[in-house]
Amino acid sequence: MNGQGVAVVAGFEKAVLDRVRVARARLAAAQADDDAFEVAQASEELEDALRLARDHGVSADGADGR
Repeated sequence: MNGQGVAVVAGFEKAVLDRVRVARARLAAAQADDDAFEVAQASEELEDALRLARDHGVSADGADGR
């Protein structure tokens, strides 16, 4: 893979990890606010983001710095 291809892959991986991180933060905030509707939406978004990561071989375990 050339340098440009590596950059595209790295950019995609970063975007997926950012999506997981944001979804986890949104879910945590919704849970803290005890907002059932937002928890449901945030949970779905997190599931979608984690599925996308998994489907493309991106490890999302540390996406939120844990």
